[in-house]
Amino acid sequence: QVQLVESGGGLVQAGGSLRLSCAASGRAFSSYVMGWFRQAPGKEREFVAAIGWSAGNTYYADSVKGRFTISRDNAKNTVYLQMNSLKPEDTAVYYCAARRTPADIYYYTAQLYNYWGQGTQVTVSS
Repeated sequence: QVQLVESGGGLVQAGGSLRLSCAASGRAFSSYVMGWFRQAPGKEREFVAAIGWSAGNTYYADSVKGRFTISRDNAKNTVYLQMNSLKPEDTAVYYCAARRTPADIYYYTAQLYNYWGQGTQVTVSS
């Protein structure tokens, strides 16, 4: 069983930056694929970024590519989402997700993740 706790959300002006953190409990964190998703009011949850076992195995939604960076620190059981050049359309609740995998892969489909955090609000003002 894994518990995920997100932090780092808040209110920021357009063009600003935020770094989200997701702390995971439990063992074998390094064997988990980690993902970030977001959900804006009235919209479906959408994929943002994912990272496999290794730091270089990452994948991004086109809408955030070049602006967001996902990373992980296995010693701290934590995954991060550095968000730069934020836009008002980035406003959403951001969720961390996890799934233990037998290989260094990533998922960009929400249904494939079986552990979720409670979410953290990110609001970008224009």
